[in-house]
Amino acid sequence: MPKTRPEPIRDPEIDHLLTPQNCAIVLIDFQPGQYATVGSTTAEEIDLGAITLAKLAHAYAIPTVVTTVAVDMGVNEPTNPALLDELPGITQIDRTGVNAWEDADFRAAIEATGRRKIIMAGLWTEVCLAFPTLDMLREGYEVYPVVDAVGGVSVGTHDVAITRMVQAGAQPITSLALGCELMRNWARSDSDLYRVIINDYFRRKRVIGTNSENPLHRAVG
Repeated sequence: MPKTRPEPIRDPEIDHLLTPQNCAIVLIDFQPGQYATVGSTTAEEIDLGAITLAKLAHAYAIPTVVTTVAVDMGVNEPTNPALLDELPGITQIDRTGVNAWEDADFRAAIEATGRRKIIMAGLWTEVCLAFPTLDMLREGYEVYPVVDAVGGVSVGTHDVAITRMVQAGAQPITSLALGCELMRNWARSDSDLYRVIINDYFRRKRVIGTNSENPLHRAVG
């Protein structure tokens, strides 16, 4: 018999997997100066994942925190406009320190979401992502670094940072896997939210010329 109906939905607030109702998304220091010093990947690859992450945040109405460093000091520029375009109305929280968790406004914004599962991406992996991840894990949060939306000064520093976070209890994830986890079932009435995003991902992936022969680049769903 053909299957056209979704399975029953588990309680989205207590599900051990990520749902739009039990998580928050954090974007740290996606600023031009940070992009310019990444050596582990390209800016295009970072944006492939980071813009997907921002699109998921907006499509699924997930509480989102965006923070920058040293903009008010006149040292750095604000967040990449391509990310902000996907997050209308978002307020950027500026800091002076490299560890976002040490900033009172950032901590208050995280606490205000009421969520304990935190999906997080930042530049660089080894500093702006790793430091708050380690602190938040100690505070009892579950942290999910989005590894295809981040980059470090080198491949080595990025890899060591991921290892350090995982050893401390972080649960790495990728942007498309996150989308599948949020969407969960193609027969759900809201599956088009993810269908649009995943097709946009592969369109953008083709544009940057990565794995151009991969058959998965065809439209999905």
